[in-house]
Amino acid sequence: MANHASAEKRARQSEKRRLHNKYYARTTRNAIKAIRNTTDKEAATALLPKVFSMLDKLAKINVIHANKASNLKSGISSHVNKL
Repeated sequence: MANHASAEKRARQSEKRRLHNKYYARTTRNAIKAIRNTTDKEAATALLPKVFSMLDKLAKINVIHANKASNLKSGISSHVNKL
């Protein structure tokens, strides 16, 4: 357990950030699943910019690695193009 005020504050901040990151990562994963399960090309095309934006934001704040975001975007794009 933390023994200093600064360490206690750091623990509080870390927990708060962890929950924040977990929420946004989960929301993004659900959006990716939704776009992959879509069989309608128009609906998938409409969701594409929103999902790309979510992935870029996660990569920007280092919740996921930039290369992972790029790989996910590439996979989603190829899926939508095949529809």
